[in-house]
Amino acid sequence: MQINIKTNFPDVAKRLAGLQQDIANKALASAINKTVALARTRMQKEITSEFAVKAGYVRERLKVKRANAKGKFGISAALIGGDGRKRSANVIRFIEQFVTLAQQRKRVKDGTGNQLRFKIKRKGGSKIIRGAFIGNKGRTVFIRTGDKRLPIKAVSTIDVASMFNTKRINRSVIALINARLPDLIDNDIKFFTAKFNT
Repeated sequence: MQINIKTNFPDVAKRLAGLQQDIANKALASAINKTVALARTRMQKEITSEFAVKAGYVRERLKVKRANAKGKFGISAALIGGDGRKRSANVIRFIEQFVTLAQQRKRVKDGTGNQLRFKIKRKGGSKIIRGAFIGNKGRTVFIRTGDKRLPIKAVSTIDVASMFNTKRINRSVIALINARLPDLIDNDIKFFTAKFNT
């Protein structure tokens, strides 16, 4: 997700065009960086409210490419989900964390007590992946690809990079950017103009 003034905020670009370039660049870079920081916080909140992942895990995978005050109107900043390459995570990240005694008894009774359960989205129940087991010193969930002990393969699912691009989450973050950036630019224009004049 990239914020570009020329493309997304033509009215702001017109206002900046009337300012001294040094002030415009500094105000724009400062406002964009503040907006990206707000967008990162919103993205983290939206992802953790929809998907069963911890805030720290998401925070590590939301990267910010900061803007600097070079090049009038060419200034942009980006919020990036993941490393740009890895789009999936092992389901060990979503393994069921807590089971009540009543749930344990029920599962033992119906013969599913030893099956691994996973919860990817917060809404809805847990899911069973039949034949799944934990290996790699507790770091990875695998399944066998045939009737024999080997070969096996890791079981993957959605990671932060893909959660980042979920339409509902994206819309929420873009709405925040559109609402906050013009005001932040106004504030920073006033700040850097006053600073320059003194």
